[in-house]
Amino acid sequence: MLEMGMTMSYEQLLIDQEIVKMIRRVLQGIAVNKETIALDVIKKVGPAGNYLSERHTLKYMRQELSTTTLINRKMRDSWEKSGAKDIAEVAREQAIEILENYKPTPLPEDVRKKIHEIVLEGEEEAKELERREN
Repeated sequence: MLEMGMTMSYEQLLIDQEIVKMIRRVLQGIAVNKETIALDVIKKVGPAGNYLSERHTLKYMRQELSTTTLINRKMRDSWEKSGAKDIAEVAREQAIEILENYKPTPLPEDVRKKIHEIVLEGEEEAKELERREN
């Protein structure tokens, strides 16, 4: 944000969101218990075996994996073949897509009414303050 929040970058907002998502994932930690440690799988596969073909690995890897939509984790050759876009370019494309296509879910009626009541209450308080000052 710049100029006390009057100017902002949608790209930076999306990049910041991505960073927050990754930090939250790290802070969540990794569950270590009898099920997740999988000693039976370790004994079965052994030290030189292929754990990627194990059902247990697939199940737990997916929930432990940190996923991103802006950061490209491809090898350089693949990244270059797909356009060599940096994070700012990808964020800009995503921001444009969101701005052009996002359809907000309407708030439930009870929530809308409550917000309306709060706004009316605030307006009344502002009028009362103005009367007291005059």
